[in-house]
Amino acid sequence: MSFVTPEFFWMMGIPLVVFTYFILTHKDKFLQIFDKKVLARLTAGDDSMPLVIRNLLLIIALFLMIVAMARPVIDNGDKVVQLEGLSVVVALDISGSMRSKDIYPNRLEFAKKKINQLLTEMPNDEVSLLAFAYSSFVLAPFSSDKETLKLLVNGVDDKYINMASTDFSALGDFSVEVLEKKKPKILIVFSDGGEKRDIVKFAKIIKANNIALYVVLIGTKEGAPVIGAEGKPIMQNGKIAISQRNDDLGEVALQNNGAFIVADTGANGIRELVETIKSQHQNREQGEVVIHDREEFFYYPLGIGLLFLLMGFGSLPRRKG
Repeated sequence: MSFVTPEFFWMMGIPLVVFTYFILTHKDKFLQIFDKKVLARLTAGDDSMPLVIRNLLLIIALFLMIVAMARPVIDNGDKVVQLEGLSVVVALDISGSMRSKDIYPNRLEFAKKKINQLLTEMPNDEVSLLAFAYSSFVLAPFSSDKETLKLLVNGVDDKYINMASTDFSALGDFSVEVLEKKKPKILIVFSDGGEKRDIVKFAKIIKANNIALYVVLIGTKEGAPVIGAEGKPIMQNGKIAISQRNDDLGEVALQNNGAFIVADTGANGIRELVETIKSQHQNREQGEVVIHDREEFFYYPLGIGLLFLLMGFGSLPRRKG
């Protein structure tokens, strides 16, 4: 057994020895330090527990508390813990249609909420975050720190939205680069879909590079007006532009060893998607960490010390009226 903070023996041990000395050498010298009224509350009377026993209990209690503060432990040494999980790229659509409000409060905010749910459901996996519209860029490199990843997701606001059309081909090429050294290669896309011709090109890239695609579709089939940066509906050819969810992207996922869901307000959809991913892909080692293993025993001397302290003070004589 060893002590994590043995300095407490020196810091508190010497005052305890001095305190014990004054008690054992009786009141005359002890009164030079303590007020008589204070001393009357700390020392023994003659109607309950004997003076020697009570003072002994108080001294032992203080000593045990010092031992507890020194933190006695049994040191089991260093242990290497293997971390296992999947490497996953999560891509968030930030094209102009993600401002549409057919799902509360809008598609972008709803997608962010679903990504946070996904991160919660994948605690041991490493995730890289991408954002894409006309071009793609990295929001976060591969990391297992889910709280930091959530902060980065929550930081994507309306200012990120690009009114240019979504280029899924650019997303496909960029995903190939990010997943180049990963096996299996897993891409999860949060989007309301895109133009059919772009999705066809995207499908070819995904298939050629053996990427397992999973899609979380955002929005409704009925659609909603596309909202501009100023908060007003965008007009096209004298009519309000309407954005509808395109499920063709989900079909591409099914054709490339993946799956898709249509996001709703519940948490079951994301949970089931993660279960599907886990069932289709075996965890890989993500590295190792070294932890120092030791068993804490401070609560034993602390508990016994408090018991002795209560016994000592609990036997103080009652005042006579």
